Amino acid sequence: MKVNLRSFKQKASRNAKQFRSFLTRLGNKNPKGLDAAAQKINVEVFQEVDCLTCANCCKTMTPTFTNTDIKRISAHLNTTPAAFKKEWLVYDKKDKDWMNRLQPCQFLNLKTNMCSIYEVRPADCSGFPHLAKRKMTEYMHVHKQNVDLCPATYKMVEKMQAWAEMN
Repeated sequence: MKVNLRSFKQKASRNAKQFRSFLTRLGNKNPKGLDAAAQKINVEVFQEVDCLTCANCCKTMTPTFTNTDIKRISAHLNTTPAAFKKEWLVYDKKDKDWMNRLQPCQFLNLKTNMCSIYEVRPADCSGFPHLAKRKMTEYMHVHKQNVDLCPATYKMVEKMQAWAEMN
């Protein structure tokens, strides 16, 4: 399903606080079957949400780049890790992370919403939005951060609310 980013942002701003509160309660309860439900819901979500019609994560967030990511991507771009960091990344001294210098992401094609380094993208990107992690309660803080940025996370929370009401 195509994501209407404007409509999503309006809906998310109306519901984000309530969704975050729900995620807190769900994480505190940790009901039986939560992780299995999350796995099932993850599959459903990505049958309904087409990330290529959105790319809001690439437009508004930055991944952290591990040393492994930097080596892999710089090799793919035929440059050195040092040159790659100098041209594309900035070091966040507070969090001790390498992050994109630019936003939206410099590797995002804004016309197609496709990543020019998709095959070698950072681990942070390949795992995003982290819906299918084995222990959902360990990622509640991530879902709370992403619920108003990522339509897939938003849809997951909607479905988790319906699941929680039935259980």
